[in-house]
Amino acid sequence: MNHKRLEVFLEFLCFGVIMGVIEDMIAVRITSGTPITWKVFGVIVLIAIPFAFIGEMIVDKINFVKLFRRFFSKKRRA
Repeated sequence: MNHKRLEVFLEFLCFGVIMGVIEDMIAVRITSGTPITWKVFGVIVLIAIPFAFIGEMIVDKINFVKLFRRFFSKKRRA
């Protein structure tokens, strides 16, 4: 992995972790009414990191534009 690609990967990973933590904090607060403490925040971060990593690996490896073109071009032919 070259330097630029690693840099982009880490940027999106950090953004994914931040967004995951924010949405999980909102979900915990709304669904359970539990106050957000440092312990709850730590659990949320530990849960958000693997999901952000997996999500970034999937987005990085799959060319969605190519998949959409294949899908829609087959529908038009039928």
